[in-house]
Amino acid sequence: MIGERVRRYFENRLPRSDSWTLGQGNIYILPTRAGWAFAATLLVMLLASINYQLNLGYALTFLLAGAGLIAMQQTHANLRRLTLRVKSPQPVFAGERAVLEVVLDNPTQARPGLGLGIYRAGHRAMAWVDAPAQGSGSAHLAFVPPHRGLHSLPTLLAETHFPLGLFRAWTVWRPATQVLVYPRPEQPAVALPAAQPVPGGTLPALVRSGGEFDGVRAYRRGDALRQVVWKKSVKSGEMVSRDTSSSASRELWLDYQAAALPEPEARLSRLAAWVLAAEHLGARFGMRLPGAELASGSGEPQRRAALEALALWQAGPTGPARPGEAASPAVSPRGRR
Repeated sequence: MIGERVRRYFENRLPRSDSWTLGQGNIYILPTRAGWAFAATLLVMLLASINYQLNLGYALTFLLAGAGLIAMQQTHANLRRLTLRVKSPQPVFAGERAVLEVVLDNPTQARPGLGLGIYRAGHRAMAWVDAPAQGSGSAHLAFVPPHRGLHSLPTLLAETHFPLGLFRAWTVWRPATQVLVYPRPEQPAVALPAAQPVPGGTLPALVRSGGEFDGVRAYRRGDALRQVVWKKSVKSGEMVSRDTSSSASRELWLDYQAAALPEPEARLSRLAAWVLAAEHLGARFGMRLPGAELASGSGEPQRRAALEALALWQAGPTGPARPGEAASPAVSPRGRR
C-alpha cells in the first residue's frame, strides 16, 4: 500500500506532454533478476580465484564483468534519444476499449526490443516493437475508460532489456492528449420518439415512432439521388425515395425530458441509442438537453456532434452531478464545445 502511494506521488509529479524525448534525466536503469544472479556468480568466481590463486579465474571473472558493464551501457543507449509520440485516439462508448497508437521516432541506429505498456501496479502486459535506423516504429495499447466524459490518457511505460537481459532500462511518460467517451447506448434500444409537427417547416425527412421513415414512396425515374433512401432500399431490395411533399411539416427532436427515466445517466444512454438509430435511418434530427440545444441536421457530422454533446453534458447546479464532472467541460447553450 505504501509502495503504491509512493508510485502515485512520483507519477503525479511528471509533466504531461504529447512528445517525450528520452535522455539522461528521464531514463532509469536497474539489474534484472538475471543481472543480480550474474553479479552473484561473478562474486563467487572472484572469491574462488582468490582462494585458489587461479590466474585464469581472474581473467574470466574480469572479462565477464567487463561484458556486463558494456551490456549496461548498451541497455541504456537503446532508449536514449528516442522520441515518443501518441496519436489522438478516436472517441469510444463507455465500456469499450480505447486504442492508443504510440510512435517511436529513432534518429540513430536500429533499436530492437522496445516494450510499451500502461504504467500501473501489477500490469506487465507489454507491446514489443523494433525501431528501424532513422525511422519510426509504432505500437498499439488499449485501456477501458471508466465512464463517459473527457479522460486523460493513462501513464505509459517504455522499457528495454536489450542486449543480454541483465539490465532493465525504463521511462515513465504522461501524455497530455485526452480521449472522448460517449455514453453507453441503451440495450435493447427503445423506439424513436414520434416526429413533431412544425407549422411552416421545410425539413425533408422525419421518422415515425416505430423507427421507419414517414413519407417514402417507390422510386420514380428522374428522382434526385439525394432523395433515395439507400439503407431502406438495400434492406427491401427495391428503390425507394423520400416523399418530401408529405414530410415538409414534421421534424424529429431527441429530448432529454422525453427519455423518461429516473437517472440522468440512463437518460443519456437512451439518447445515445436514439442518435445512433436516427443516423442509421438517415433522418434529420435535433437534440435538446437541459441548458443546451443542438440544431437539426443529419449524417455523420450530426451524429458526432450529438454524441459529443451527450458525453460532455453536465447536470445543472440543482441536479445530480455526473461521474467525473470535474474532468469534463460543460456543453455550451445552443451548441457544443
